[in-house]
Amino acid sequence: MKKKDLYTLTVALLGIVVGILLAMTVNSVRSARKIRVSDAGWQKLNLILQTVSNEYVDTIDYKTVTEAAISEALASLDPHSVYMPPVELEASETELAGNFEGIGIQFNVPNDTAIVLEVIPGGPAEKVGMLQGDRLLKVDQTTIAGVKFPQDSMVRRMKGPSGTKVLITVLREGEEIPFEITRGKIPVHSIDASFMIDDTTGYIRLSKFAKNTAKEFVTASEALLKHGMRHLIFDLRDNTGGYLDQALTLSKIFLDKGQTIVYTEGLHSPREDYKADGSGYMKKTRLSVLINEGSASSSEIFAGAMQDNDRGIIIGRRSFGKGLVQKPYMFSDGSGMRLTIARFHTPSGRCIQKPYSSDYQYDIYKRYEGGEMYDADSIKVNKDEEYLTLKGRKVYGGGGIVPDVFVPVDTTRVTDFYMKVRAKATAMRFASWYFDSHKAELASIDDFDALVRYLDGASLENSFRYFAASRDGIRPASEEEWTQTVPYLMTQVRALVGRYSKLGDQAFYHLYIDYDTVIEEALKWHAIE
Repeated sequence: MKKKDLYTLTVALLGIVVGILLAMTVNSVRSARKIRVSDAGWQKLNLILQTVSNEYVDTIDYKTVTEAAISEALASLDPHSVYMPPVELEASETELAGNFEGIGIQFNVPNDTAIVLEVIPGGPAEKVGMLQGDRLLKVDQTTIAGVKFPQDSMVRRMKGPSGTKVLITVLREGEEIPFEITRGKIPVHSIDASFMIDDTTGYIRLSKFAKNTAKEFVTASEALLKHGMRHLIFDLRDNTGGYLDQALTLSKIFLDKGQTIVYTEGLHSPREDYKADGSGYMKKTRLSVLINEGSASSSEIFAGAMQDNDRGIIIGRRSFGKGLVQKPYMFSDGSGMRLTIARFHTPSGRCIQKPYSSDYQYDIYKRYEGGEMYDADSIKVNKDEEYLTLKGRKVYGGGGIVPDVFVPVDTTRVTDFYMKVRAKATAMRFASWYFDSHKAELASIDDFDALVRYLDGASLENSFRYFAASRDGIRPASEEEWTQTVPYLMTQVRALVGRYSKLGDQAFYHLYIDYDTVIEEALKWHAIE
């Protein structure tokens, strides 16, 4: 056969083969029958899942597919309807439960090594002799120091069921000490600090609305009332919320009988109003509520109730805007679901929930970009949603609680030197270093006035400036920059050092308020009243 004829035959054969393959493909597609479906209900979804189950080429991991489908389905509803696998559900429940099972310490990680800030009185760690200032080296046989071990992983390894044991190795004054600790129930407090700022002004900082929040608040507020409190600064900044019943109980403490706290309403949930019962003991106490972009959910319910009933003044920045009623569903495998069933509305009718959007999760960054964090005129409110408070003041919808008194993010005191110190966590590491050198003195202080006197005489400015230069190579560009930075920076340094006293967080927040512009504003308004 000639070469030309061979080529022609090869091309012809290839054409026949390709034609057959195309025909097979077309026939395969044509053989698929159309199945009539409806968009109503779950018919199409059920049909697809059943078809996959009957005809998929490989063995199906039903658990993986089911959990992926559930997560995606709930995510398409709203940003807060969520499915939680057992581990996530347990962590979420523990945060608000009022107690958890573990060893009973609080720590931070200033230098890639965790240092104990507080040993909870009566807890398992205290019973075996662990002390404030101990460096955590190992949990059982796992090294957690100097290896950039994730902080959340440290916590998970130390937590565990009551009665189980864990071996914690610490470094104390150059010596490694192992402690075998039997885990137990540890109380979780929702009040970070409560104290008198002056003769008539009390301060309470609440971090979350947990199961024991109302009980804690009553104890703290009654103690302040006995010390002469007539004005309360209630700090809800960065309080992400929690249990609704706790927000209702706290609101009742301040409101008159019959005043609305909040109401809920949804497609399948008829409107339900929650009102004060008149049993509150602080109805005459002046009230300033501090909020910011991190205040959400129950924090917004409380703030909205006080604002709409003209019961207190709201100071700070617009709150987060999470106003969804979520019903929990628990499954027998330890997993759970939180499903949005209604929305929260303030007494005047405002919906607390901000609109869903494609960049919902980046809303706080958008606030910075849009200038809202620095200028009250940049706050996004919906002027078409105008409402009136009990006394006829105008308030607006659009999501979140807009404060009565706006306080911008303070950037006036932030120098280049301060930013370099912050970037390297120099202040936190200095506090740890200082405590190591003055452990006996600091650990014995349990009175705030005594702590202030100690810090005033401690020459912290000179020590910190030397530490920053020698350890991190950070120096102010000029004496003028140092002078400008000192008040703001050294307030934080004093607070961090004070935290190592027996007063713990109580000292930290009490010292930190000296340069807190939001509290400054609250004190001004109290003076005007």
